[in-house]
Amino acid sequence: MTTPATDAEDNGKRRPARALRNYLIAGLMIWIPVMVTVWVVRFLSGILDTSLLLLPPAWRPEALLGRYIPGLGIILSLFVLVVTGMIVRNLFGGQIIAGIEDLIRRIPVIGAVYGGAKSFSETVLTEKGRSFKQVVMVEFPRIGMYSLGFITADELEEVQARTAEDVICVFVATTPNPTTGFIVLVPRDKVVKLDMTIDEAFRMLLTLGVVVPKWKNKPQSPDLALQQTPP
Repeated sequence: MTTPATDAEDNGKRRPARALRNYLIAGLMIWIPVMVTVWVVRFLSGILDTSLLLLPPAWRPEALLGRYIPGLGIILSLFVLVVTGMIVRNLFGGQIIAGIEDLIRRIPVIGAVYGGAKSFSETVLTEKGRSFKQVVMVEFPRIGMYSLGFITADELEEVQARTAEDVICVFVATTPNPTTGFIVLVPRDKVVKLDMTIDEAFRMLLTLGVVVPKWKNKPQSPDLALQQTPP
C-alpha cells in the first residue's frame, strides 16, 4: 500500500526525467524542420549544380577558383531559365524553338517522352491548364477508405463512352513523396471537393498527415459538411 510520502517521492524521481523528455521534444521541434529544410536545399542544390557541366571546363568554378562552391549551379540555372524564357517570348526565337521541338518529336521513343513532358509542363505551369488546381477526396484504395487527390483531367471521352459514366481523372499522391502516386478514374458524383489549397494538401502529404490545415470555410451546420459537391 502506497502512502502520500511514497507518492511524493515517486513524483520527485519522475520530475527530472519528465523535464528532460520535455527538453528533448522541444529541441527536436526546433531542429527537425531546420534539418529537413537543409537536406532539401542541399538535395536541390546538388541537382542544379549539374548545370555547371554546360560550361566549358576552363570556365567552371574548379578551374577559375580552384575549388568547388556549392550553390553556383542554382545561379546558373536561374540565368539559363530567364535567358531561355526571353528567347521563347521573342517571335523569331519562338519559331526556332518550335522547329527544334518538331525535330525532337520525330525521334522514336525520345519524341514520345519529350512530347509527354512538354504537355505535362504546359498543363501544370500555365494558367490555361486546369490540372492540379483542385484538391479532392476519393474512396481509395477501397470503399470506405479515403485518400487525398488532385484533379488532372475531366474530359475523358473514350473512358466515359466505354464505362457509360461521367468520370474524371484523379491523381492520388503517396506520402511522404507526393511526386509518386496512382491515377484513378472516379465517377464525378463520387468525388468530394475540398476547400484546402494545393499548398496545404502537399504540406499535409509531406508531413505524413501531421500538419492538417484549418477548415477556413467550415459550414455552420454539420450536415452541410457531409454533402458531396461534385466538381
